[in-house]
Amino acid sequence: MARTMQVSDSIEIKADAEVIWSQVADPTQMPRWSPENTGAGTTAIGRPLQVGEVFDGTNRRGRATWVTECVVTDSTPGRRFAFTVRKIGPRSPSLEGANASWSYDFEDLGGSTRVTETWHDDRQAWPGWAAWVFDRIVTKGRSFADFQRLNIRKTLTTMKDDFEGRR
Repeated sequence: MARTMQVSDSIEIKADAEVIWSQVADPTQMPRWSPENTGAGTTAIGRPLQVGEVFDGTNRRGRATWVTECVVTDSTPGRRFAFTVRKIGPRSPSLEGANASWSYDFEDLGGSTRVTETWHDDRQAWPGWAAWVFDRIVTKGRSFADFQRLNIRKTLTTMKDDFEGRR
C-alpha cells in the first residue's frame, strides 16, 4: 500500500494576507496556533524570515519532545512561506536527513485571505514498512498523513480564531 506523502487543508480568515504572512513567516509566532510547536529560535527575532535563513523549532507531542533545524525555502510577502526540516533530535537537531517540508500559501480574497497549510513527507528513502511502523508508534496508531491532517486543521482553526479576535 502506497503511503500518502502530502496533506493540505485551507481556511478563510478575515484578515489581510500581508498581515497573516508576516506573522507566519516569523516562526517564533507558531506556538500561538500549532498543537505541537512550542517555540522557535532564530537570529531574526520579530521579523519574517527570508529564503536561506535557518531556525530551530521546539516541539511536544504528549511526553515526547524534540528539536528541529529548518531552512526557509520560500518567503514571498503576502503569498507564501515554506521551509524544510533538515535535522531533528530529542534535545538538539543532530540527526541529519530528509524529514518533512511545510508551506503556507496566502490567497487574497478581497477582505479575507485563504490560508493553505501543506505538509510533505520527505522520508522517501524510507521503506514503506519502516515508515508504517514508525508512524504508528509516534502517532499512537495513525499514519503521519492522517495525524498531520488533524494537526493542520487544528492549526488553521486556531489561526482563524486568533486573527479574527475570537481567542
